[in-house]
Amino acid sequence: MPPTEQELAERSQRGDLDAYGELVRLHQGGVFSVCYRLLGERGEAEDAAQETFIRAYERLHLFDPQRPFGPWVRRVAANLCINRMQALKDPGLPFEDELENVHAASQPSPEALAEKNEESEWLWRAIMNLPLHYRAVIELRHFQELSYDEIARTLEIPVGVVKTHLHRARKILSKRLQPDE
Repeated sequence: MPPTEQELAERSQRGDLDAYGELVRLHQGGVFSVCYRLLGERGEAEDAAQETFIRAYERLHLFDPQRPFGPWVRRVAANLCINRMQALKDPGLPFEDELENVHAASQPSPEALAEKNEESEWLWRAIMNLPLHYRAVIELRHFQELSYDEIARTLEIPVGVVKTHLHRARKILSKRLQPDE
């Protein structure tokens, strides 16, 4: 019987690198996905995902192994990416020709590629065009499914600001996604 995630986390905290490697293997797809959706560029997302696992390992003593590892490490990824974007002054949408390749590369399987449709492409473009602070709350709320309180702690902003950013981001997305009449 393979070890549980909790057992892997506990062993990792005791310095077992093999156990940590297994946690990385289990969560690398989710971490890359967070990094990619926030950064919008495959190479940057790969670098950020790798750095996320390094930072997470350095901060393992802060992790409570009674809780799931996935949400915690994805929060580490989100914080890292948000800090990177703020340092770059919100680079915004990648070049149009890169966007198609990057979006296709983020799909994990041929089945997922087959399900891709025009509506999801519009949503993707609209989210990538949001300002950084709106993109971050959309990612954390809708893709990482964090609560308002968790988002506030992650971004170090008041809950009321989280709600305002989400409302405004959704309003912008709603306008951008409506067909032209």
